[in-house]
Amino acid sequence: MRKRIAVLVTHDFEDSEYAEPVEAFRAARHCISNIEHRAGNIVHGKNRQHSVTIDQSIDHASIDDFDALLIPGGHSPERLRSDERYVNFVRNFAGAYKPIMCICHGPQLLINAHVVKGRRMTTIAPIILELQDAGAVYFDQPVVNDNNLYITSRAPKDLPEFIRETLEVLRL
Repeated sequence: MRKRIAVLVTHDFEDSEYAEPVEAFRAARHCISNIEHRAGNIVHGKNRQHSVTIDQSIDHASIDDFDALLIPGGHSPERLRSDERYVNFVRNFAGAYKPIMCICHGPQLLINAHVVKGRRMTTIAPIILELQDAGAVYFDQPVVNDNNLYITSRAPKDLPEFIRETLEVLRL
């Protein structure tokens, strides 16, 4: 069954952490909607290998329109976490018990949304203490799936495991 996946992304995202999952999701015939400040904006990866056209403004995005959420890493989550519109979107998504897929710095948005307490998760090394301080249970492994709701991964080297796990969750 085709799923509708929201992707929260802005400038300086980690190129591979956006491109590889999105490519895999599209190959599996899922629909992707890139969300940022304004539809039509073009945002660039931190390595300038990929550019992304924004499909929908965060101001018009509704969690009811999506089945899952992807938050790629890089500097994008750090930029988005200071904007309450994105934090509320994540908080509401978590409250709806829909899968949230994060890699690298992606959990920063979940931390700001106060939705990680008691959740089993992984992340990149610089975020570990912040994740634990927010109440998450940290695991140092390539991918962690917490009840098919929070699927997290550490870094680009873990993308094969992350993609495999997220595709499995999207099949449910």
